[in-house]
Amino acid sequence: MVHLLRHGTVHNPEGILYGRLPGFRLSDDGRAQAELVAEKLADADLAAVVASPLQRAQETATPIAKSHGLDIVTEEGLIESGNLFEGKRFGVGDGALRRPANWRLMRDPFTPSWGEPYLKIAHRMFGAVHRARALAEGHEAVCVSHQLPIWTLRRYLLGQRLWHDPRQRQCALASLTSVEFTGTTVTGLRYSEPAGSSDPTATGA
Repeated sequence: MVHLLRHGTVHNPEGILYGRLPGFRLSDDGRAQAELVAEKLADADLAAVVASPLQRAQETATPIAKSHGLDIVTEEGLIESGNLFEGKRFGVGDGALRRPANWRLMRDPFTPSWGEPYLKIAHRMFGAVHRARALAEGHEAVCVSHQLPIWTLRRYLLGQRLWHDPRQRQCALASLTSVEFTGTTVTGLRYSEPAGSSDPTATGA
């Protein structure tokens, strides 16, 4: 089993889309969420804790790794998706679609034109999950990543089209999307929210 864990709530008083920008840490709520997930996974047969290199993912992984006596393995394949709106105030329902300066970037929602192609995200995420599976061969692993990469991989594994309405994502903060393997073959997928639900359109991701 490889558990894909979305990081916890981020300290983001400016309300910007932080993407891959450095320096965005967990808020107090985010740290509490990470501790709740660590408690949820206390009895899991974890043999590897892997995380995106971004600070919020590393901080989310820390209590889980500590409770199991494991080091965090940093995995570039789990990083947040690239986005040309990074560093700007941009969110679903905030009027960004009415700004002429943004129209060029949003000309193709299917690839998408404003960021990393969905298929590229799915492929790198699946590679990262397979590497985590191999690290934890015969046991369980946790991979701490970000909302869009996790949701994109989930749709890829389910054979669904990768472009989608962001308001329909089922990937709450500190949620677990668990991929079950038999050998190297994916044979199941589960979803849970040990730290509670959150708005999928929250700024930043």
